[in-house]
Amino acid sequence: MTTLGPTRKVSRRQELREDKVITFYAGAIDFFENHRSTVYFALGGIVVVLISILGFSYIQSSRNDEAATLMVKAVALYETGQYQAAIDGDASFAGLVEVAEEFGGTDAGNLARYYAADALFRSGDMTRALSFFEHYNRSSNYLGASAYAGAAAIHEMNDNYERAGDLYMQAASIFSSRVTSPEYLLNAGRAYEKAGNLEGARRAYEHVRDDYSDSQQARDIDFFLARITAKNKSLSTLPADRTVSGSVRRP
Repeated sequence: MTTLGPTRKVSRRQELREDKVITFYAGAIDFFENHRSTVYFALGGIVVVLISILGFSYIQSSRNDEAATLMVKAVALYETGQYQAAIDGDASFAGLVEVAEEFGGTDAGNLARYYAADALFRSGDMTRALSFFEHYNRSSNYLGASAYAGAAAIHEMNDNYERAGDLYMQAASIFSSRVTSPEYLLNAGRAYEKAGNLEGARRAYEHVRDDYSDSQQARDIDFFLARITAKNKSLSTLPADRTVSGSVRRP
């Protein structure tokens, strides 16, 4: 009696599969032997890239922590209404503008940029405030919406009404909120009206009416919509040479 098991039957399909595996490994070994230096160079490059990524992440994290620490005093002054002191800093601490410019590529530096923009706005320096608002990396949150609205307000002050309306609309949409969005939409409608863009104003007001009907801003929204209708009717009765793109041509 033999102790050997029965001979294993190998199917043709399995033989082909094993042949392919053997052929693949043989080809891989042959490629490696013929291109040894290229393979080592490629692997070395991958290692360098990985080390660079890890190193950059570590540096960014360290710089973010540094920026967060530096801006503590300035933010405290900002929160108590001492905007100019928060903007400028002094010999003992860095101001918001300095932190934003030095560490703008970090999350903390970007936040300093928002604080600087708002502090400049409240201090009346609209030109610099607009620059900081526009360079703030806006996320889909309350601060992102507020940055759009801040830039919109400055454009409206400068009589750039169409641009202001567009930015107010972005403020309302980037962060949908029953607290802030109705106000931004109302501001958009007002800016569009000033620009002579009655259709844009109507859409903004209807957005308040349809989506924020329980808001304070919706209380007078029918009046604003009626005003848009009246303006459209008034324009439609003017002679053709008295209207240009929905606005009255002055003689």
